[in-house]
Amino acid sequence: MRRMPLRGLASWSILMLLPALFSDTPAQTVSRRFNAADPSFLAGARLYREGVLPSHRPLRGSRAAGAAVEGAEAACANCHGRSGMGSTEGPIAIPPITGTHLFRSVAARSAAGRARTPYTDETLAHAIRDGVDPENRALDYLMPRFDLDEETMHLLIDYLKGMARVRTPGVTGSDTLEFATVVTPDSDPVRRRGMLDVLGAMFTMDDPAHGVAARRDAFRSIGRSAGRTWALHVWELTGTSDSWERQLTAHMQAQPVLAVISGVGGDNWQPVHRFCERESVPCLLPLVDLPVVAENDFYSVYFSKGVLLEAQLLAQRITKQPSRTGRVVQVFRSGDVGEAAARALAAALTGAPLSVVEHPMAARSSPRGFAEALPAAGEGDVFVLWLRPSDLAALPALPPSASVILASGLMGGLEQAPLPAAWRAVTKLTYPFELPQARRTRMNYPLGWFRIHGIPVVDERAQTDTYLACVILADALTKLSGNFNPDYLVEQVVAQADHRLINGYYPRLGLAAGQRFASKGGYLVQFAQPTGTSLKAVSDWTVPQG
Repeated sequence: MRRMPLRGLASWSILMLLPALFSDTPAQTVSRRFNAADPSFLAGARLYREGVLPSHRPLRGSRAAGAAVEGAEAACANCHGRSGMGSTEGPIAIPPITGTHLFRSVAARSAAGRARTPYTDETLAHAIRDGVDPENRALDYLMPRFDLDEETMHLLIDYLKGMARVRTPGVTGSDTLEFATVVTPDSDPVRRRGMLDVLGAMFTMDDPAHGVAARRDAFRSIGRSAGRTWALHVWELTGTSDSWERQLTAHMQAQPVLAVISGVGGDNWQPVHRFCERESVPCLLPLVDLPVVAENDFYSVYFSKGVLLEAQLLAQRITKQPSRTGRVVQVFRSGDVGEAAARALAAALTGAPLSVVEHPMAARSSPRGFAEALPAAGEGDVFVLWLRPSDLAALPALPPSASVILASGLMGGLEQAPLPAAWRAVTKLTYPFELPQARRTRMNYPLGWFRIHGIPVVDERAQTDTYLACVILADALTKLSGNFNPDYLVEQVVAQADHRLINGYYPRLGLAAGQRFASKGGYLVQFAQPTGTSLKAVSDWTVPQG
């Protein structure tokens, strides 16, 4: 395990002003997870986060104008956030409601800027039921009124108080924030190198091979001033995937961290995702082409669904223009991410008048042997390739007579996909990014940064995504105002990703509450010429439904 220290991004003394208005509790003493085994915690969490009463019935409330809300729509987290730190909806500021803020002992102000006294259990219950603050002034009309019984009210108030009881992991004293990045043993070594080169510059890796002296305080070049020391630990996993969660747990016990930033995986990210959800550790924008789709999970945020997004794009294309024979023939390597993508495409085509034929190829056969074993595809079939560049380069000189040939651009190398000449004219590639010519200008930012810091570009997309993940993390941390609550960090990452204008390979990133995939669409493209990397779009930017 290697450690990368970094001087923090912002002048925290200025940003500490906001919590000072609300609290006399040190910012580090926010809750990560207070006794999740306690049945009262579980009941309070479901009430707060999901709008489910201890009786398992949905929470119901009504607003001043008479509009009713129920279930998840009525949950406190729906407006105040899972962290309880509030949010902003257009011009409306939704205040924090953790116990630290509600029961503060210092002079305080309401969200509207009016002075008010701290809440007590009794006045808070009155506010929740009747919509008035301790001075008996009406709360905002958006705040629902909830007719909770005494037992349920106590559960909710105890949960709010408990949000500020436990020290956050990875926040050591007043000067260090600890982070980690995860590398799985099945990850691509070139992508791994590219990611660690960028993180080494961002965090100034304690490794002579990565040029420590030349890259010290490199994050200042993104326009942030130093404040805290940030330490990044490289968690290199080994062995089979059934041992990864145990390894991650051991790493976390040896060195607790506030969050996992970036990271690189191969065909199985499930153990990392599960670990982060179980331990309430934010896992922010890892480099994985097969992410875990679990929209109800909270702590993992991804750039996109990767090959699963490509499967959705292809399903939409196929259903709009189905094969004449009704056959969809899919080719993939067993055990690679294309296998999961092929199954996702087959599932998306369920109900369509199509016969999906899967043709798995041996995981370790040579590219030549692979090409010789390709299935036949006749005229009128749809032929789908989920293949890596080495297999694309070994395809036979002439494509099959299928009426439609589709391929994963993500797996095949995008505009660098080494399709044989005859295939280039008839194959359509998925392209879940902005087109090269359209992103050229904004790529000047990361590429210029790499050049300034002497970083060789070995995998442009992976390195640009790593750079972007670090910049979003930087922006999010400046918004925490010293309140290093992991839940609040995730909420701010979501907010900052949604507000960015320059996004590297992506035309835009958009994350709303409950969403975990920031880029949601893509193109179908075709090579514009017999040779070279020029592409032409054969579809508009499309965001698949579902």
